[in-house]
Amino acid sequence: MGDDRTRDQDASNQDASNHDEHHHDDNMQGAGRGAGHVLDALGDTARAVLATTAPAVVSVGRPGRGSGIVVDAGVVLTNAHNLKGDEVTITFGDGEQHVGTVAGVDADGDLATVRVPTGDRPPARWADAGPDAGDVVFALSGGRGRPAAVSFGIVAATQRSFRGPRRRRISGSIEHTAVLPRGASGGPVVDRAGRVLGINTHRLEGTYLAQPIDADLRARLDGLVAGRAPARRTLGVGLVPAGAARRLRRSVGLPDRDGVLVRVVVADGPADRAGVREGDLLVRAGGRSLTDADDLMAALDAVGDDDTLVVEIVRGAEELSVTVSFTAGGDGVADEDEDDPGATPEA
Repeated sequence: MGDDRTRDQDASNQDASNHDEHHHDDNMQGAGRGAGHVLDALGDTARAVLATTAPAVVSVGRPGRGSGIVVDAGVVLTNAHNLKGDEVTITFGDGEQHVGTVAGVDADGDLATVRVPTGDRPPARWADAGPDAGDVVFALSGGRGRPAAVSFGIVAATQRSFRGPRRRRISGSIEHTAVLPRGASGGPVVDRAGRVLGINTHRLEGTYLAQPIDADLRARLDGLVAGRAPARRTLGVGLVPAGAARRLRRSVGLPDRDGVLVRVVVADGPADRAGVREGDLLVRAGGRSLTDADDLMAALDAVGDDDTLVVEIVRGAEELSVTVSFTAGGDGVADEDEDDPGATPEA
């Protein structure tokens, strides 16, 4: 009897084990089918994105230095750092090539427009709103005479910042994980409907930063199409990076003080006319405390209609205030390279 009960228990345990294994297999198969459906859906969406958006994606320069998008009949938008002169070769996905003429350049914002025949290719469509972290996105790049390449990823973060080619901070960018090849800068990152969310501009390790297609960028784009570069005010000074400025003040026995140290004053520039001198420490501008060149750039961007800026200065141990008057325009560049104390950024 004991042996019979033992055999019955063993059989029952085996049945339970078989049931668990079957249940586990069913779950694994279900999970596999679910993952397959997700991948199929991504593939379908990627193909739809290619069909709607790829005709507007181009290669810029030779051999495919960068990418760009058709934003209007006869107009391509790209990154300014993709350009090397007043003309550039534009290559479409079907292999057609034209030499385009640069219409407008925003070097600080790393954007440019090129006038080039675009035929009947439809311009890219803009998204109505920006993405949120976690959204699925698709990125496209020019195929150098072949159809555009596409990849997908997610939005890792928004409101990211980086420095443009002339070291001015560019804010509000979209960080995404879509893998892109070399020559992708200037191409679009789009939503699932193929609408442009941003312009891929700056590569990080494992992610990419795209400038968002927001109201500010659209306004700049309108100006660039018309051949107008954004007017940005500049003091006309060269600055010592913040860390180096503190070390220099200590080396001559002056106390530590937050601010930006003037290394060069441009002759007859706004700062020169206001009486700013080499060696001055700019500590406030427009009521804003200055700790680095970015703070000064923000103060310059905020100058009102009176076109003047009050700047507070420490000159040795003396404190004084000057009023700077501007004319429109300027090409200042901010830089905080602590590893290059000899750098002379401009503002």
